Amino acid sequence: MKKPLLILTCLLALTANAKPTAGSWVGTWAAAAEFTGKEDMPQTTNLTDCSLRQIVHVSLGGETLRLKLSNEFSSEPVEIKAVYIADATDGVGIDVPTARYLAFNGNRSVTIEAGKTVVCDPLSYLLKPLQRLSVTICYGKAPEHATSHRGSRTTSYIMQGMSEPQTPFTVSEQVAHWYNIAAIDVLSTGEAIAVLGNSLTDGRGSTTDAQDRWTDRLAEALNGEMGVLNLGIGGNCVVRGGLSEPAVKRFDRDILSQSGVTRVIVFEGINDVGGSSTADQTVADLIAAYRQFIRKGHEHGKKVYGATLTPIGQSFYESSVHEATRQAVNEWIRNSGEFDGVIDFDELVRDPLTPTQLLVGWQSDWLHLNSQGYKAMGEHAAQWLKKQMQTE
Repeated sequence: MKKPLLILTCLLALTANAKPTAGSWVGTWAAAAEFTGKEDMPQTTNLTDCSLRQIVHVSLGGETLRLKLSNEFSSEPVEIKAVYIADATDGVGIDVPTARYLAFNGNRSVTIEAGKTVVCDPLSYLLKPLQRLSVTICYGKAPEHATSHRGSRTTSYIMQGMSEPQTPFTVSEQVAHWYNIAAIDVLSTGEAIAVLGNSLTDGRGSTTDAQDRWTDRLAEALNGEMGVLNLGIGGNCVVRGGLSEPAVKRFDRDILSQSGVTRVIVFEGINDVGGSSTADQTVADLIAAYRQFIRKGHEHGKKVYGATLTPIGQSFYESSVHEATRQAVNEWIRNSGEFDGVIDFDELVRDPLTPTQLLVGWQSDWLHLNSQGYKAMGEHAAQWLKKQMQTE
């Protein structure tokens, strides 16, 4: 009588670690949702009775997609009259013949209640790997404070009134934020990797509109064959403080809720280090948080990789205490054996002659990297990931 139980146990174990099967939803793009303060809202409107055109750089391609919209950090509903997508061209431009309206339970319009999200109906659309996609939202009444992602590193365009694909989009204001868009999934046999991070992942120091964050470079180096989801937030901390919700609070929503994710990279902690006054407590707190991420990831059948914290020399975080803290955290990441693998970004980007500092040609402000540095990180991560997957 024990044999059926043994078979069932094996099947459950296989299911927990299985890759998505044909027809599974897999993330191709995502952004971490945040509360939007007045300074990050458009200066001429709160988006009521406006159209907003936003550009995203996807990773994985597919022929059927769905878009997730978030109103999680607003205290009021957001009324949307219509949403359409199209292949992006230059600037605000779109390839008009590719434009398609989204539906929500069969309707073009949708109201998202405060604190909630919605997902559109599946849409047949030839989404090419690594392409730029335009998402145009036509608003009715919008909240005073939207749900956004502040660090888009991408220009969004606002037009007064209702936009239609075949008519010119008359820009009244430009902002470098995304509003309400949270994730795009495709039906695929592939898989996705999600990255938990701060401004180094969010792309501080990268080139606006160039889509050259290290995660973009990772997706390119993987030839668009895997979904790469950037869940970095500028100024974010792992345990407490910083900007937006700390990673220990947002991990379930921003990482575990993403579609088709089989692997997670944890590359966060430098803001905790830079804001600390006692090394021992900060190290202990970060290790406890990392262990929590590893445990939760494993419970959901995901591999969890750690990435070492990059140098802070000559930055505003530089101090002997902070450097000792960073070194202790990196020692644990490298040698504890608790992560399923380690990407050593510190070793990659540090100056071999002054290892507490970034390579001068790759730094933008001695804490963040520039586009060349992020390119090196993305290509290194891709090479590392390919080798890792061959051995697993």
